[in-house]
Parts: sequence; C-alpha cells; structure tokens
Amino acid sequence: MSKKVLIVDDSALVRKQLKELISTLDFEISIAKNGKEAVDMAIAEQFDVITMDVNMPVMDGLTAVKEIMEARPTAILMVSSLTSADATTTMDALDLGAIDFIAKPGTMNIGKNENSEEILQKVTSLSRIPKRRLQPSTRRRTPAPRRERPARTERDNTLTVKTSSLDVKKVVLIGSSTGGPGLIEQICAALPESYPYPVCIVQHMPAQFTAAFATRLDRVSALQVQESSNNMELLPGNIYVAKGGTHLHFAKKVSGKIVLREDTGREKRFFMPSVDEMVFSALDIFEPRQIIGAILTGIGDDGAAAFVKAKKGGAYTLGESEESCTVYGMPRVAFENGGISEQLPFNKILKTLATLK
Repeated sequence: MSKKVLIVDDSALVRKQLKELISTLDFEISIAKNGKEAVDMAIAEQFDVITMDVNMPVMDGLTAVKEIMEARPTAILMVSSLTSADATTTMDALDLGAIDFIAKPGTMNIGKNENSEEILQKVTSLSRIPKRRLQPSTRRRTPAPRRERPARTERDNTLTVKTSSLDVKKVVLIGSSTGGPGLIEQICAALPESYPYPVCIVQHMPAQFTAAFATRLDRVSALQVQESSNNMELLPGNIYVAKGGTHLHFAKKVSGKIVLREDTGREKRFFMPSVDEMVFSALDIFEPRQIIGAILTGIGDDGAAAFVKAKKGGAYTLGESEESCTVYGMPRVAFENGGISEQLPFNKILKTLATLK
C-alpha cells in the first residue's frame, strides 16, 4: 500500500511544485488550500505525512497543527519561508507536535538541487515514523518556562571577565536533526547555572532559523545561549548554537585562548552546519578525553565518523537509543560503527548531561 501525503498550502504554485516533486516517491497525494481543509481531511483520513504551510487564510498552519495533533496525530512537516517571523512560528509548531520543517519552494529554488533532495528525504523519513511516536502524550510538549536571569552586578561582571577559554577543562558537543529542537530545548532548560563546561550544538537548520532558535533557547536557560559567530571566545558555562549555513570550527590563539570559527567550505557535507565538522575540528584543539559528545535523533549519518574517531581516542560519547528517537538515523549509524560509549533513551541522556561534574 502506497504512503499518503497531504500537501497544505494556499499558493497554487507551491502546491504544484511540491506535488510534482513528491510524486517521484510514488506516494498518494492529496491537496488542501488552507488549515481548515487540512484539519477536516486529516480527521477523515489517516495520512502518513502532512506538509503544512505557515501563513494561510481561513486557518493558519499553527492552529491546524494544534487541532490535527489533538484529533489524529500525524507526522507534520512545516513548509516555511526563511523569515524571522516564520522561523518563530515554525518553532511554535514544533512545540505543538510538528516533526520538522523545510524551506518553502521559491525561497530556495526547488528543482534538481539540494533543497529537493532534502524535501524528499524528510518526507520519506517522516512517512516511516511509527504512529505510537505521534501520540499527544509522547509527542506534544509543554514548552520550558521562560527563566529570567537577574541583571549582573558590577561584581558579577568582574567575575565574568576573569572567566576565559583558558579555564575550559572539557567541552560538550551535541548534534541533532529531525525531531531534535524540542530535545535541545529541554537540555538547555535543565543545565544548572553553575554548569562548568561550554556546550556547542549543531542542529540542522538554515541561518534564519538558528538565530531564532538560539534566542528561544536563551529564554529558557539559566546559561547564556548565543548563535555562534566568527572569533567568539569559547567560555565555560555558555551555550553556542552553530550558525546555519556555516560549519562550526574551533581555533586556538597564540595566547592559548580558544575561539569559534565559521567555515563555509562544504567538503562534501550535505548539512551546514555539520556535526562531523564540529567534532573533527574539536579533536584538533582538545584531547579526546576532554570531549563529551551526544548525538540525538536525526536523518542520515552526520556525526558518526567523527564520533568514532573521538571515542577511539577516549572521548565519552552518548547516542540516543531507538526507543526514544523520532528518527533513529544519526545515532544508529554512530552506534553501529562503534562511535558510542553509551546508548541511552533521551531522558537518561538529559540527566547525564545536566549532572556532569
């Protein structure tokens, strides 16, 4: 039996483009022109995947996601323009149960290019997610509460100045893709204010989304969360989200201080940023025993090769187990290739990372 996909968009051109592309998968395709039509159709018939536009008349995508996940949980792929407003709304949709997002056709030219490959890859992967993973009790999350950090006093500022990358004893490197944003948010919310290590995160997202994502994480974390930028110093107790469209690398200055570097060379990497790029670069700066790695849910094999090298050198590496993964891809390959010290469900990874000493 062929898979069933529902394309939801108020633009006839976008519907046509997505239908032509997805039809190459030999899936059965239905069309809805707004969120209300989508909700009615999703309740009447079980679809394997729904591609959901953000801004539509009658009912917007966010409301539609909420109603569909309450009535008949389905793997939903948001179709978003690369604007900061849509990025924020798309993050809200992920909170409500949407699994992932793609760039709207026209934002990144659809056709025989990498955007087409990404769309097909994500639609295929989402169509394979077991329905039990989509139940409201397990998929829908209550967003972490906003945490207001007190304003720094002059004494706090003095102490902050004394903290530098020279004080970094270990570094935490986290990689994730499809299904990962909500998990990353939980990690950032769980890390205590006294956390001793810098945390670097690669979440596969375009540039406009990583900026919005970092801002969102900063609101729920006791630690400062920033999108990475060139020459930013790596400080203990800070969280860095790799900027979309660039690889997150590390460099050591003559003074011994460690800074972040942006690298735009793809070097056959499908994803920018890439987990492999981040970890391989870290291995050039840190001893493997100074690295704590975690690879979470996601499509493909990004991170596996670097995790294998890191673990062989003595790094402590965690991989999310199949029982909690939305998509058991990246951690599966890393585990099967021997790159994982411990394979654990996400709740145990969360506890392990939050209690590191």
